[in-house]
Amino acid sequence: HVQLVESGGGSVQAGGSLRLSCAAFTYSWIRLCMGWFRQGPGKEREGVAGIDSHGITSYADSVKGRYTISKDKAKNTLYLQMNSLKPEGTAVYYCAASYGIIWQTWSDPTAYRYWGQGTQVTVS
Repeated sequence: HVQLVESGGGSVQAGGSLRLSCAAFTYSWIRLCMGWFRQGPGKEREGVAGIDSHGITSYADSVKGRYTISKDKAKNTLYLQMNSLKPEGTAVYYCAASYGIIWQTWSDPTAYRYWGQGTQVTVS
């Protein structure tokens, strides 16, 4: 079992930055594949960024060059650094994790078994 707890959301003006954190409570952190998803008002949940157990990263085209996913193995924590935020980035952001994801499916929400509670990001 994996428990995920997000933090770091908030309100920011367009062009600003935020960093989201996701603490993972598990005995098998090193084997986890993890991702960040977001769901805007009236929209489907979409994959923003993913990182596999070896540190390979993937990004949605809409955030490439502005968002960076990373993980701190010592703290069992996943991060999403978001720079140059745009109003369309307004959404609830979710941390997700699973073991053994086929990496081509990293942006598919159904590929992930464990989810955090979500944190609101508002860009105005």
